[in-house]
Amino acid sequence: MAEKVHSEPSERLSWPRKIRERDAKVKPRKVFLTFDDGPNPTWTPKILDILRQFHVPGTFFVLGAYAAEHPELIRRMISDGHEVANHTMTHLDLSQCNRDVLRREILDTNVIITKASPGLAVRFLRAPYGIWTPEVCVEGMNAGLTPLHWSVDPQDWARPGVDLIVDTVLATVEPGAIVLLHDGSPPNELASRPYTASREQTVRALPRLISALKERNFVISSLPKLRGQINPVRTA
Repeated sequence: MAEKVHSEPSERLSWPRKIRERDAKVKPRKVFLTFDDGPNPTWTPKILDILRQFHVPGTFFVLGAYAAEHPELIRRMISDGHEVANHTMTHLDLSQCNRDVLRREILDTNVIITKASPGLAVRFLRAPYGIWTPEVCVEGMNAGLTPLHWSVDPQDWARPGVDLIVDTVLATVEPGAIVLLHDGSPPNELASRPYTASREQTVRALPRLISALKERNFVISSLPKLRGQINPVRTA
């Protein structure tokens, strides 16, 4: 994504190593598909079509700026049984933002999501680039959001090839895994790197990935309720 890649979390944070059975009631061999940086009018409908075809749920971490432009896609996510979560307004590196900007990036996104789907309870926050600070986590919790990271990242945003996307997930997935995929791209990437903004490889990889996970007896599930979690949740 642009010049930044999904970074490792700050050493200042203490990370839960997985969604534990006692915290989240995750049954064996459940996995969770998450999609960042949408909604995108080209790629998000294709991904929603695939999820509907295979009868599996996903969680969409949306950018508020895009959600404001395409509220119909937010409503379709909800009507199709998926979850919509907060990925901030404009995909800034929140560690470089002052407290007021940080707060607005989170709160304004919540407002836009709930405007598109009144009554929706937004549960999760994911920091752009996976860059977490204590301030980001606290502001997320103040907004009623649980910080959520990921454990499996095939870097589909970099267009490494359909085979590599699928193979990377299958090589690293385990029960309780949170898989990171993308249905869109940040605003700066759309302008500066239009080639990598395409999610065509993700769309092609997704049916193969879902089929392979099912063949390995994984159950693709909705994210569970997580109680009182202030540090970003990911799996081992």
